[in-house]
Amino acid sequence: MTTHEHWGLGPFVKYADNPIMTTRGTTWESHAIYNPAAWTDGTTVFLIYRAEGPTDYPGRAFASRIGLATSSDGIHFERQETPILVPSEAYELAGGCEDPRIVQIDDQFILTYTAYDGAIARLAMATSSDLHHWSKGGLVFSDDQWDGYFDQAAFPNTPRGWSKSGAILPEKIDGSYWMYFGDTHIWAAHSTDLHTWSVVPEPVIAPRPGHFDSGLVEPGPAPILLPEGIWLGYNSADTNLRYAFGQVLIDPRNPTRVLRRSETPLLEPTIIAEQEGQVAQVVFAEGLVLFKQQWLLYYGMADSRLGVAFANL
Repeated sequence: MTTHEHWGLGPFVKYADNPIMTTRGTTWESHAIYNPAAWTDGTTVFLIYRAEGPTDYPGRAFASRIGLATSSDGIHFERQETPILVPSEAYELAGGCEDPRIVQIDDQFILTYTAYDGAIARLAMATSSDLHHWSKGGLVFSDDQWDGYFDQAAFPNTPRGWSKSGAILPEKIDGSYWMYFGDTHIWAAHSTDLHTWSVVPEPVIAPRPGHFDSGLVEPGPAPILLPEGIWLGYNSADTNLRYAFGQVLIDPRNPTRVLRRSETPLLEPTIIAEQEGQVAQVVFAEGLVLFKQQWLLYYGMADSRLGVAFANL
């Protein structure tokens, strides 16, 4: 049973008829769909989700692509027949394009996603003016840049170049955009132009022994600037790899300083569709919208299907 600590967002209540989307067909979304990003114009919810289907790449059965679906009520979605982002670059051909997160800045949509070459996951970026047609902008960090800030001795199990899960705050703070990223710890990076990023060497958020997030942490949806601070939802796992979703509040005057952090998860695997699937015991959220006076949190269920949870404004 999740509780709420009277700050941040929540409590969230899962939609009783989850999952809202499951696999279909025999092609690009036939094996699994999960980990969706979301955006709304106030009338329509746009869901941008990871889908797995067959691939011709030698030695691999499946690859990830990114699809688009729309809804007028936030629950019932109509899917576009073809993916909006497919693996095309050397750094993503083997595994594909995974785990999107989206923000709108001015008249441009910015999508961060994981480009997986079958061995190393790297953070990549794409842009669009309409959510349907995307231009890839390449990798966010070079391997050489990674060497400049990442302490390999402190994180010996992380391969050179490995970076994932970029969540961008769409408002500038003191002239810079801020992004939170990482999938063991959460680091911060800042940029004046959304192209060149400088990384803060020390992690902003680390796993906590004895808590629901004792194994790893990584960002969820794009951060939100609230009156009380920068809200960041994050995915986490304990040492048994049971995934849950928590939240932190970050100081906008110092975007690397955590003011508050949840003691209990906002969302955790409690139903069969979240406990059984491609990866057991997983809720993993990457999409959050304010729609018709409610927060809608979209999440992957056991790396297999999609669900939604609601919170009052």
